[in-house]
Amino acid sequence: MKIDVQTFMQKKVIYTLIALFFISVGYKGQRHEIGVQLGASNLVGDIGRTAYVLQNPLKRVSDFGIPFYGGFLYRMNFNPYQTLRFNLGYSHIQFRDRAAVEIYRNKRKMEGTNSIVEADVIFEYNFFPVNEEQKSLLSPYIFGGLGAMLANTPQLIIENDFNRSTGAAKAPDNPNDFVTSTTYTLGKKLTMAIPFGVGLKYKFNYNWALFGEFMFRPTSSDSIDYSMVDETNVKVIYNKDIPGSKSKSLLQEAPYKDIAEAVVADILKGRQIGNINSKDWVNTVSIGLSYSFGRPPCYCD
Repeated sequence: MKIDVQTFMQKKVIYTLIALFFISVGYKGQRHEIGVQLGASNLVGDIGRTAYVLQNPLKRVSDFGIPFYGGFLYRMNFNPYQTLRFNLGYSHIQFRDRAAVEIYRNKRKMEGTNSIVEADVIFEYNFFPVNEEQKSLLSPYIFGGLGAMLANTPQLIIENDFNRSTGAAKAPDNPNDFVTSTTYTLGKKLTMAIPFGVGLKYKFNYNWALFGEFMFRPTSSDSIDYSMVDETNVKVIYNKDIPGSKSKSLLQEAPYKDIAEAVVADILKGRQIGNINSKDWVNTVSIGLSYSFGRPPCYCD
C-alpha cells in the first residue's frame, strides 16, 4: 500500500492544532500582539542552490533583486506558553544554477526569480512563560501550522496547425504534415504550504518584544522555480479553418489527434527539470518586533 507522506503530514498537523486549541481555551483571558518581520527567503527546488537557510544574495542585483522577506503578524496568547498566530507576508526568491555546488547544475546554467504572497495560521509553544506580565524574559519556541502561497507559475499555450508552406492546409493527407507552436507566459497559482520551525523571543518591556526565527515551508508545488508546467496550466489550441466531420478542427480527429496529443506530452516531458516527485520548499530567516495590547490576560485556575 502506497502512503502519501505529504497528505499524512498535513492531516497530522491539522489534528495537532485542533487538540492544542481545545487544551488552550480552558484558560481565562487573552492578550493580543501585533508585529512586523524582516528577513530573507530562499528556495530549495530543482534549480539553483540547495541551501536550506541563509542563501547568499546573487551578484546581479539589477536582474535578481535580493532574497527578501517582509511580513505582518497577529498573535492571540491563550496563556503564557501557547499562542495562535496569523501571518501575512511577501517573499522575493532567486535561484541560479551557477551558484549551486552540484556540477550538473553549474553546467545547466538555469536561473530565475519569483515573488510570493503568503498567509499562514500557526500554533506557537513557548518553553518559558514569556507572555506573562513580567517586564523581561527570554524563551525559545517551536511552531507549526498551515499556509497558502500565491506565486508566479509558468503557463503554456500549444497551438496546432497544418504546415501551410507545404500546401497541407489545402490537402491534408499526412498526419505528420502539421506544425506545433508554443507560447510561454506567467500566471498566478495558489499552493498549499506547511510552515514549521523554531524561534527565540525576548520580551524586554511590558508591551514590546523582539524575536527571531527559522521557518521552513514545504509546499505542494513543483513549479515555484518554473522547473515544470502543471497540466492545469496548459492550453491546447487547434486550427479551426479546416473543419472535420465530427469536431471543430480536422486535427481533433484521428489520426491527427493522437499525434497532436503525443506532441503535447513530449513538450511537457521535455519541459520537466529535476525530480518531479520532490516538491519545492520556501524557507525564511527573519527577525521581528511585536507590541502587546488589550486587557491583561487572567491566567487563572
